[in-house]
Amino acid sequence: MPKLKPARTVMWSAAAALGALLIAGCAAGPAEVSVPSPAPEVATACTDLVKALPDKVLDAKRRKTTPESPLTAAYGDPPIEVTCGVAPPAGMAEAQSQCFEVNGVGWFAKQVQNGTIFTTIGRAVYFEVAVPSKYSPEANALTDVSDAVHKFDKLVTPCT
Repeated sequence: MPKLKPARTVMWSAAAALGALLIAGCAAGPAEVSVPSPAPEVATACTDLVKALPDKVLDAKRRKTTPESPLTAAYGDPPIEVTCGVAPPAGMAEAQSQCFEVNGVGWFAKQVQNGTIFTTIGRAVYFEVAVPSKYSPEANALTDVSDAVHKFDKLVTPCT
């Protein structure tokens, strides 16, 4: 005659399996991030820069992006979106007076409805970090990415 497990053991096993499914179902999937179409030399520089980004930004873990691209990254939920090889944003021509530095990297900030979009100024390629207002103060995210920008995005004109 087969040995039966006590009902309590079966219940705990079922509860553990259900809990694991719920946790897996709550995990954020890939973040949708638009992929730019830069010149080949910009794409090459951006690929190295994005690879060098940290595993976390503002304690938010790096997650996959869709479509997958070596030019993008995302962190947390809602996602902090990172895009390299973007076009200069509107207002960039007047941006030199609006330039501010974080760890030696110049940035242009543009307020949007749900946060702030930061774009590098005076660098060989344009690198953008879109930070939702949930992470206020949004500019703190720039501290986490500035080492990679410093190393892989050549300074052309310093922020003044």
